[in-house]
Amino acid sequence: MKILLAYQSGLPHRNDAYINLLPNGLCYLHASLLESGFNSLIANFSAWPTSNIIDELLHFKPDIIGISQWTHNRHHSVELASLCRKIVPDSLIIMGGGHATFCYEEILTTDSPVDIVVRGEAEMTLMELVAAACSKWKWQNIAGIAFRDRGKIVVTTPRENIDNLDTLPLPVRYLDISVGIDLELQSEFIVTSRGCPSTCFFCSSPDFWGKKVRFRSPDAIVEEILLIRRKYGLIYFSIRDDTFTADRKRVIEFCRLLQEQDANILWNCQSRVTAIDEELLIQMKLAGCECIQLGVESGSPRILRQLGKNILPVQIEKACKLIREIGINLSVYLISNIPGETNDDLLKTVELVRHVQPDDGYVSPLAYYPGTQLYKEAVASNSITSDIFVNSPQAALYAAPTNVKASQRLIKELAKNQPDKSYSFKQQKSRLGYCYATNVLAGEWYRQRGEFDKAEHEFCEISRQQPQNPWGWFLLGDLYSEMGEMRKGRGYYAKVLAIVPEHGPSKAALTVT
Repeated sequence: MKILLAYQSGLPHRNDAYINLLPNGLCYLHASLLESGFNSLIANFSAWPTSNIIDELLHFKPDIIGISQWTHNRHHSVELASLCRKIVPDSLIIMGGGHATFCYEEILTTDSPVDIVVRGEAEMTLMELVAAACSKWKWQNIAGIAFRDRGKIVVTTPRENIDNLDTLPLPVRYLDISVGIDLELQSEFIVTSRGCPSTCFFCSSPDFWGKKVRFRSPDAIVEEILLIRRKYGLIYFSIRDDTFTADRKRVIEFCRLLQEQDANILWNCQSRVTAIDEELLIQMKLAGCECIQLGVESGSPRILRQLGKNILPVQIEKACKLIREIGINLSVYLISNIPGETNDDLLKTVELVRHVQPDDGYVSPLAYYPGTQLYKEAVASNSITSDIFVNSPQAALYAAPTNVKASQRLIKELAKNQPDKSYSFKQQKSRLGYCYATNVLAGEWYRQRGEFDKAEHEFCEISRQQPQNPWGWFLLGDLYSEMGEMRKGRGYYAKVLAIVPEHGPSKAALTVT
């Protein structure tokens, strides 16, 4: 029994490297199937011509095909299912993901190429479906699915979520059994929890994962990071939890383990402004956290209430001030084009950005997603129709007409923030003592301004204090290469590979003639 797990982003920018990223959940499904002895192949068809997808389907000849559907790729995922039905007509086609969970009725039309929709967390459901197909058992009573039977859509009882996430196998162990995936880039992004303690009106996480947030243990996270470091040479990671710092004790233990095991990585994460404090931030930075992304959304108390954020601008300001003082890069998420937003609301957001001085940020128009409070209220008030996702060809469906000037103004404010940090670095070193993350950030700041001697001093301090930390050697290699001292740079790249043999950028630098 062959299983193909497939994703097609449907995004237009085919040359974007990030188009190669799969939904993290699909990687967990793949690992779960393989660890249980099933024959699974995971594929990213995002930038593939149709002819290449057909060739892969004919070559692999899957018996079961699982397709990941999200709002941005909802049309392309159905088109992919139709192609699969045409090329391998006897296959069992299953669809799941954030959009499919809530829009199964739109998928399971009379002439749908999809046989089954998996709703919510899918590991146990898919395992049971595959086992049933292998044994020719009836799958109609399996929990957590929807399907069409004799002209009607049948929805089985909801699937209970997995309590202990540590029981799930690590995706990195099986990621190379794949096609179309950038293995290093994919491995950079990890998830350490499921669910979010917040209930923002524009997010479907509470309805998809349930009200309870479930966490992986610090030991399991560090095990994954060290395995990825050995296998693919990564020394930078992005933790993509909705709110990584939701369990304070867990984060502190995670940071302790990273330092104890000399992981010597840099990483970023997302947090909520009310879920950080001074001690926590210090421990995070000492363990290599170089950037925290905060969901700020707006500087207007009225708009924050409208979005269900349950935070105030004064709390945003306090959190941002703490992050800057400890010396972690600050990134903020902002939302534009909110129904009812006035020029005064926009000005409050602009003033907040000027005050908190983020290092960077992102601006996104407010969009509808199924399963969100925003979408439910808009349908109930007849602001939109419930079939909006079927009828619109757009990847994103915005809640208000796009106000380009408003978005551009916020983006412009974010780009303005270039404060002099040289004095801040001295304060941070006085406060925290030696911390390689401080040296990395300081050195890169000086390098970008052409102050190569100061950058060299920062990177050399890492190599002197921690000879087994690859970051000092790697950044020295980059610095000397930029200065035209290629031979010296190559020597430092070699030192990196003596510590992390699979480090991709250093290997690539040494292959340049």
